Amino acid sequence: MRALIVIDFTNDFVDGSLPVGQPAVDIAPRISELTEAFVKNGDYVVMAVDLHEEGDPYHPESKLFPPHNLRGSRGRELYGQLKDVYEAHHDSMYWMDKTRYSAFSGTDLELKLRARGITELHLIGVCTDICVLHTAVDAYNKGFEIIIHEDAVASFNPQGHEWALGHFRGSLGAAVVKAE
Repeated sequence: MRALIVIDFTNDFVDGSLPVGQPAVDIAPRISELTEAFVKNGDYVVMAVDLHEEGDPYHPESKLFPPHNLRGSRGRELYGQLKDVYEAHHDSMYWMDKTRYSAFSGTDLELKLRARGITELHLIGVCTDICVLHTAVDAYNKGFEIIIHEDAVASFNPQGHEWALGHFRGSLGAAVVKAE
């Protein structure tokens, strides 16, 4: 059994307060296409979405990044066509708030996956070298098979993006794939 985890593909991370920019805009059609395909196939689809509270001085990211993905903000909404895909199929997806880089940290994600017998995780979204990477490392440590869709991940750091793709392959044994 397999699942698709869509990581942080929100307005703030694409063109908002902490933007990946053009690399994220470029993968937006592929993100939507993959999400719709997984839903239509009956696979488990998880929207793992970063959540922050305005003015929280205790969150470790507050020292590293400007405020982003604030509760109730436009920046936290899914970007572009993905928002439409979610609205059309929200009853077939699991929306999961996350407050750390990894979608596993402090969430019930592993319980949801194990309950469904899922062993294969497909990861897409942003940022390749931050939230996608940390989710992949946790997935590896929990024994999941990992597939990274190279044409559906992006970062604001081109060197970090390339490094992470190599790390997925060489250190996590992940398959890194893209559409033909």
